Amino acid sequence: MPRPRASAEPIGQMKIDRRHGIEQAAIAQGDVVVIDVLRAFTTAAFAFGAGAREIVLVGTPEQAFELKKRFPRAKLAGEVNGRPIPGFDYGNSPAVLARANLNGRTLILRSSSGTQGVVRARAAERIWLGSLPVAGVTCELLRKESAHVTLLSMGSQKGPDGPEDEACAELMEALLEERVPDLDAVRARIRSSPAAALALDPAVDWIVPDDLECALDYDFFGFAMPVTREGDLLIARPREL
Repeated sequence: MPRPRASAEPIGQMKIDRRHGIEQAAIAQGDVVVIDVLRAFTTAAFAFGAGAREIVLVGTPEQAFELKKRFPRAKLAGEVNGRPIPGFDYGNSPAVLARANLNGRTLILRSSSGTQGVVRARAAERIWLGSLPVAGVTCELLRKESAHVTLLSMGSQKGPDGPEDEACAELMEALLEERVPDLDAVRARIRSSPAAALALDPAVDWIVPDDLECALDYDFFGFAMPVTREGDLLIARPREL
């Protein structure tokens, strides 16, 4: 797979950059969309769909447990190397979070790729969480408000480059340029990704086929997931048009 280009000429008043992975998160600028399709930011979208009030994004399980002391009613979700974390309420599963009762709750989320990009994107003016279920509204808001967008495809720290995240970035780039994306091709790339193969493998117990189906639900939700810095916290909340 060709590497994403580092930058592009402005589209009208908007400049669109493409970056990849944790190593490039620190140099991502403008409105940075951190993309993690399978699964962190699909999980985040379905957590908001299940009523979560806000999601606090952290880099380590230890940070999550410390925040639990500050927010005792918060729920913990996430994974290390894909697997649920002992002592957390949930793994990193959108299918599970979709069935949870999170009404009014704070969720603290840790993942091996997506949240790592968020905590490292220190040069960003604003940060947004990216996945197919929120891609449409996210791009509508960015078209209205942003002059510079960086699409940061996280991929995996261990293994292939994350074709599912690159496919989502290409879809979002098309939307930002007001082109019609080839949704069938995007979904086909996600379905053929190594992460999707794990979801469909009955021998793997920490990711399930329903996680993949959630990840394919393009424009399922009527909100975006911007992140704000509030003191020492990085907090995502749903934002409608």
